[in-house]
Amino acid sequence: PRSVSAAFREYLQHLGVHDFPCGLGSWNKSRLHGRRSPRAEAAGLEEAVPPGEESPEALLELLRDRHSPWALPTEGSPQDRLLREAAVLAPELLHGSSIFQLVKSLRMLDKGVEEVDEGLLRFQQLEKLILSANHISTVTSAHLPRTLKVLELCCNAVGDLQDLCARPPPGLQHLGLGYNRLCGPSQQKHLTVHFWPNLVSLDLSFNSLTDLPGLVSQLSTLQNLHILLLQGNPLALTPTYRGFLVDSLPKLSILDDIHIWPEERQQFHGLARQPELIKSEARMVVSIGELKGLPNPEAFQQLEVGSEGPVITYSYCVTYEF
Repeated sequence: PRSVSAAFREYLQHLGVHDFPCGLGSWNKSRLHGRRSPRAEAAGLEEAVPPGEESPEALLELLRDRHSPWALPTEGSPQDRLLREAAVLAPELLHGSSIFQLVKSLRMLDKGVEEVDEGLLRFQQLEKLILSANHISTVTSAHLPRTLKVLELCCNAVGDLQDLCARPPPGLQHLGLGYNRLCGPSQQKHLTVHFWPNLVSLDLSFNSLTDLPGLVSQLSTLQNLHILLLQGNPLALTPTYRGFLVDSLPKLSILDDIHIWPEERQQFHGLARQPELIKSEARMVVSIGELKGLPNPEAFQQLEVGSEGPVITYSYCVTYEF
């Protein structure tokens, strides 16, 4: 399986952090073994650049000038710029394991990643990990740096939270699991303060969760939860969905990207104490418009009574996927 570490190595190669004007080479070879003299360092002076080499300022200009052939594309992220400029100012830090100490935010979107491997533990300062739009089905919490504050796994294939909750990062503040394959009460038991004591934001949108009262009983233990996304789940179709959540989770301030105002909270006051109003079913009415490309049965020539001709029957099925 393609791992996060493999995707990161390809990412560095794509950035060219070891190629001109980054990294170490003939353009700044004196920096490999030499340092500023004590006299120059004490006086705060920059030493002269040896002939045939470029100063760090000149190399940075090649990265920042949008007309330069080495300029970062306009869609480049702040993380991209940080690493490339670090490769100019301190190229020795991007050799060996030193680079892992620089990265606090790692963004690997749509890179075909299937495995969150043990190599992530080398990122000892990592606080933000975004792995959206990949092919991840399980996440082993033992492979996640303990420093993580944000974990985004949107648009993957996560269907089981057991491995993720075995030993999750204790300081995690945001967990993004939207557009995955979570379903059934068995997954809801992992969404409690026991696993996520500092969680502030939780995205469970567009999964297959159906038990609203059961989910709320688990989420109510998350004392720091202020932002919750549940839209796109079947449970969001129940008539009293929003009111029940607003009254059940008094510390919640944003539900499904909509702010909860005091007037709304007052409007639904007491609804949480009436679970009989929560129905585990929903009804939808679908109107079919004009259908094209199907033969019209009325246009078929009717067979005469007693005819020995074959009888042909047509039937049609229209399927809607929810």
